[in-house]
Amino acid sequence: MERENMTMLCDFYELTMANGYFLTGKKDTISYFDVFFRSIPDKGGFAITAGLQDVVEYIQNLKFTEEDISYLRGKGLFDEAFLAYLRDFHFTGDIWAIPEGTPVFPNEPIMTVRAPSIEAQFIETYVLLALNHQSLIATKANRIVRAADGRTVLEFGSRRAQGTAAAINGARACYIGGVNGTACTISDERFGVPAGGTMAHSWVQMFDSQYEAFKKYCEIYPRNATLLVDTYNSLRSGIPDAIRAFNEVLKPLGIKKCGIRIDSGDMAYLTRKAREMLDEAGWTECKISVSNSMDEYLIKDILDQGAQIDLFGVGERMITAKSEPVFGGVYKVCAVEDADGKIVPKIKVSENVGKITNPHYKKVWRFYGRDTGKAIADYLSVYDETVDDSGDFEIFDPEAVWKRKLVYDFEAKELQVPIFQKGKLVYDLPDLQTIRAYCAAQVDTLWDEVKRFDNPHAYYVDLSQKLWDIKQNMLLEAGGKL
Repeated sequence: MERENMTMLCDFYELTMANGYFLTGKKDTISYFDVFFRSIPDKGGFAITAGLQDVVEYIQNLKFTEEDISYLRGKGLFDEAFLAYLRDFHFTGDIWAIPEGTPVFPNEPIMTVRAPSIEAQFIETYVLLALNHQSLIATKANRIVRAADGRTVLEFGSRRAQGTAAAINGARACYIGGVNGTACTISDERFGVPAGGTMAHSWVQMFDSQYEAFKKYCEIYPRNATLLVDTYNSLRSGIPDAIRAFNEVLKPLGIKKCGIRIDSGDMAYLTRKAREMLDEAGWTECKISVSNSMDEYLIKDILDQGAQIDLFGVGERMITAKSEPVFGGVYKVCAVEDADGKIVPKIKVSENVGKITNPHYKKVWRFYGRDTGKAIADYLSVYDETVDDSGDFEIFDPEAVWKRKLVYDFEAKELQVPIFQKGKLVYDLPDLQTIRAYCAAQVDTLWDEVKRFDNPHAYYVDLSQKLWDIKQNMLLEAGGKL
């Protein structure tokens, strides 16, 4: 599908700053920006990064049309030479990113952009929009999938999403996070997220009787017969009518696989009773699915109460990440290059200590135990540093430097990979199935303590000694200027 040009989906200040950079001779100054987040949604132990493919498509389609330029001229703010420059505007810089589906942690760069200042600054809004939204939804989806403990989870939230893009890209992000499919048909058509569905209450209400509605549905879709049994009363009429329809339509065809869905009521009690009724009638292979405002906590609770559920349809609380609907990723300059090409670190200082940034062009490492395959810690270093994982290696907590740990028998891997070089895409975008499988494998490298929903173990993102020293010296220098 042809992509709509999203170049003008930007904050207006990016245009006024671009005009300013142009007029002050700074448009070609090479700058480095990091995308990172400061806190994990739902106070979880980790987040899942997603949205990279959307960023790639945006960068590839970045251009100003004559209509865009005419609009900007009409604002009366922009220099004509700058508007002429925009006619040939395109991205010429470099981008590195952590691949989609990777567990990530606060204050480490999910993405790093190196480009002339106008280009690097201009893409801020869309980059954050894509990564923030899809990382948020992938993170929430992964929590819900883990709560379901191996049971099928489908995304049912399109009608409650905040707009079309949120529904379409949200279903993609949910799939990365581990859901098995979606009700959003266009997400299947566009991305290959498996789409499926059964019936609504209106189907049942269109017929003179619930039984007739069930029978007709089984006749039309004998190999995909999942019946919604709670339009009137699940236990008194819904499940008995479903069993009757299964017996009269499916049984003569030798079909044993079918399903029922419950959309209201006490799910723990109703599904236990439903399982008893289905098994007693000989429909032991009939799957029980439930929906109705599910999230990870409710799913975990009803399963702990013995609910007999094979499939969860999760809507608004996943597609909107209702419990904490903002990811909070930010885009901050961390370095510039001077006239001689030397990389000069930059830092943002704030009275809010949590908003102080990590300066410099950096590498992001993850240490894995060779004996367990589990992630031990992440490590930020200056771009020109390497990690020797052939022997023991000391790391420390950057917030409490006396807390030190000797890492041994480990493998160090760089997390960021090149995406664009000199404006050219150099990354082979994996298909969605590959991303989803990669996400599951990477989540499996985390210890269970990190994956707890409540009070998860704090996973450390440490700084190299060199980077920590640079940061402390810059903070001292900044303090002297106050």
